[in-house]
Amino acid sequence: MTQRPPAAGFEEFFRSEYTKLVAIARGLTGNHELAADLAQETLLRCHRDWARVSAMDVPGAWARRVLVNLAIDAQRAAARDRRAPAWLHRVDPVTPADPAVDGWWSAVRALPDRQRAVVALHYLEDRSVDDIAAVLGIASGTVKASLSKARATLARTIPQEAS
Repeated sequence: MTQRPPAAGFEEFFRSEYTKLVAIARGLTGNHELAADLAQETLLRCHRDWARVSAMDVPGAWARRVLVNLAIDAQRAAARDRRAPAWLHRVDPVTPADPAVDGWWSAVRALPDRQRAVVALHYLEDRSVDDIAAVLGIASGTVKASLSKARATLARTIPQEAS
């Protein structure tokens, strides 16, 4: 029996699954652009692990589970962002001309090392939890916990802007 290269069959899988995954993601998120991004990320993960995924009885089921998890993560992130104070979305680290921005970064610098690094990577580079985990060499759960603790500390430390 000849062993096929790991990517053999992936192109066909991609063609048959992409549109379906986008449709599922759109149903879950209500956002076509986000749905396309989630489908692409799902298929990227399938391709990365194609040797293992293609050996599964139903590779499409694994892809759908990944997609659902990514959609849930995206919705949680959006909910966190909506709950963040308005000034947090206006932070511009390059030109801190505003005392609130300077105060925010002072508060960030007072955080423990890991929390400070996670906040900087998340808000300055808009990195995902998984990206931050890879950069820092820690588990995604540790990134989530550190980001949550940092946000809680910053919410207590920095006066909230009046709505």
